[in-house]
Amino acid sequence: MLFMSHEIHERENDGIVILDVKGHLALGSEDSRLNQHLQSLLNAGKKNVIVNLHQVSAIDPAAVGSLIRYAEEFHHAGGRLALLNPARDHAAGEVLELETSMPVYTDEHEAVNSFFPDRKVPHYDLLEFLEEEAHHPPEPEPQKKG
Repeated sequence: MLFMSHEIHERENDGIVILDVKGHLALGSEDSRLNQHLQSLLNAGKKNVIVNLHQVSAIDPAAVGSLIRYAEEFHHAGGRLALLNPARDHAAGEVLELETSMPVYTDEHEAVNSFFPDRKVPHYDLLEFLEEEAHHPPEPEPQKKG
């Protein structure tokens, strides 16, 4: 069976390496290419990495196993491997296995901030705001004397 190969684009956000992967991840040359890229990052001392799966069309169990193995290797090196945007239409078992093996995020800002435990991510809850407003109605404006 022939699978579409994938592309890997590397970028950084706040010192965290982000790999944007596009295509199909399966056992074979595609999986090896991602493995080689992750290994080269470890060899270069880049220990905090996010793999963005937003544009991955499919992922097979062997590729899941590779990601889990590399998550352990990054952890042993004193860093962390996190995933961003695993597609919900991938096989449910693979996504569940990834989510239980490493941190998974749907927002890049949250994923990057997760590498900095001292950062407080601003939280804004519209429902909370509206409930607060309902309990404390605004003071009426003074009427202007004319």
